[in-house]
Amino acid sequence: MTDAILDPERLPRLPVGPTARRGLGWWGVWCLVATEGALFAYLLFSYFYFAVQFDKGWLPNGEVPSMRLALPDTIVLILSSVALVFGDRGVRRGRRGENLAGIGAAFILGVIFVVVQYFEWSAKNFSARTDSYGSLYFTVTGFHMAHVVAGLGVLATVFVWSLLGYFSPRRSAPVLIASVYWHFVDVVWLFVFATFYLSPYLMW
Repeated sequence: MTDAILDPERLPRLPVGPTARRGLGWWGVWCLVATEGALFAYLLFSYFYFAVQFDKGWLPNGEVPSMRLALPDTIVLILSSVALVFGDRGVRRGRRGENLAGIGAAFILGVIFVVVQYFEWSAKNFSARTDSYGSLYFTVTGFHMAHVVAGLGVLATVFVWSLLGYFSPRRSAPVLIASVYWHFVDVVWLFVFATFYLSPYLMW
């Protein structure tokens, strides 16, 4: 009787943890996306609120911002999302090499974005204390940069866990959750780029 009870074949299988969209982390990251997305919406609304009050002279030196660094940096961030799609697909298909390559490439491209953004900031001839435009520019882009750095930390963690073999096609929720957050950061930057770099060409 005792042997029958302790027979491993008769014991119920323990769950492997949250899978895909069934875990609390999945809903948690979407709550984060909703709240942070609303905050960015308020910040960008502030830009347009001030922009409609003034003419082109509101811009630094009365000139539209240069896209010499911002445009390539935007492309880099888009490519990082594309790479992460392959990383997420790799873990769900049991392809560890594709998983690691995708996450690793997304992390490297994210670091490149941060470096280029630093040079973009350094090239500005105004600061957050110069005027309302400078304050909004550095607040919004700085806040976005904080999210990018946080996302890099998440990608680094998921990469190490993948390297250690913690994930499988069934247990891949952390990779999916990290992907949602990173794609959110990328989408937010597209709105930031459109606001500060593209809209002046249309408004004035």
